[in-house]
Amino acid sequence: MAEFLSDEWLDELEEAAVRATVPSTIRLTVQQVVDDGGVERAYALRIEGGRVHVLRGRVADADVTFTQDRATAAAIAQGHESAQAAFLAGRLRIGGDLHRYGDAAVALAEVGDVFAQLRATTTF
Repeated sequence: MAEFLSDEWLDELEEAAVRATVPSTIRLTVQQVVDDGGVERAYALRIEGGRVHVLRGRVADADVTFTQDRATAAAIAQGHESAQAAFLAGRLRIGGDLHRYGDAAVALAEVGDVFAQLRATTTF
C-alpha cells in the first residue's frame, strides 16, 4: 500500500493512468498542489490524444490548478468530501480556465473510475 502523495503513490498513479482511455477530443492539464505540512507536493494529469499522463511537480501550462492542504486533498481523494464542498468552505482554491475544465467533466469522471483501485490501496 502506497502512502498518498509519496513517490511510490505517484508511480502507481502513473500505472493506473496508462489504463485510462478518454475521448481523443479532450485536451486538458489539471495541476494538483498540496501543502503537506509546509512541504509542497505537486503533480498534474495531462489528458490528450485519448490518454492520461502523470507529470510530477508543477507544470507551466496547466489549464486549471487545484490547491489545498493534505487533509483536504485526502478527504476529496477518498470521497469523504466533494471538491465543491471544500471549495465553498475555503479549503480548496481553484485557478485557471474553469470553463475548459467543466467541458471535460465527463472525461474526468471516466479517469476517476480508473483510479478507484489505487484509492482502495492507498494509505491516507
